[in-house]
Amino acid sequence: MNTVERHRLITQAVQEAGRATVTELAELTAASEMTIRRDLDHLAAQGVLERFRGGARTLLLRGEEPPFSLRAHEAVEAKRRIAAEVVSLVSDGETVLLDSGTTCLEVARLLRGRQVTVMPLSLQAIHVLSDAPEPTSLLVPGGRPRAAEGALIGPLTLASLSALRFDTAVLGCCGLSAGDGLTAYDLDEAVVKKAAIASARRVVAAADGSKLGRTAQAHVGPPTSVDVLVTDADAPSDEITALRDHGITLKLV
Repeated sequence: MNTVERHRLITQAVQEAGRATVTELAELTAASEMTIRRDLDHLAAQGVLERFRGGARTLLLRGEEPPFSLRAHEAVEAKRRIAAEVVSLVSDGETVLLDSGTTCLEVARLLRGRQVTVMPLSLQAIHVLSDAPEPTSLLVPGGRPRAAEGALIGPLTLASLSALRFDTAVLGCCGLSAGDGLTAYDLDEAVVKKAAIASARRVVAAADGSKLGRTAQAHVGPPTSVDVLVTDADAPSDEITALRDHGITLKLV
């Protein structure tokens, strides 16, 4: 088991149980207790969990957004497949609005070198595209980055969105369901996502299967806000059927 997979298992176990001991985690991962202690110190430094003598406890409240540093290591292969499918839907010459989040960051990596104009809504994606080779063109919006997330929010971000129109908006989401539609954990990000939808001719949602059927705190829009949903084959079949019934085009990868 590699380090990334071990960190994922440790984080999942601590989140689900609320706390776990070094001994329990060593048994779960078949690693030494010394290795587990180093892993816990590393994850605690990233803000993923809190250390106590002999173990760790979760920092997440029910319904709270997991930190970017944790999400970046979750469902990585699924996110890369989703990103590849999203990019295949974008034609040369398009103007693309790219949302924040870990799946959209994978999209940014694949847009490098494409004949498109991209405006990312996160510092991470701006960094990825800042030295993209021609013919990729980068637009940088105004705004204030959310701490530890890098997502751009606030009136300057909204002003940038209201001044422009895009062929395609690629949106990440914290939750998407047929009943509650698109939702986000952060209220300010939800406002930005609404503005993104309003500024685009087509909305493509990029979300791994764990996001389907989930509802977060802030409502972004009804399911009909989304034209195309790209997700992975592990998405719950009942949600897939219900979203199709709303007229959304589904792409399973």
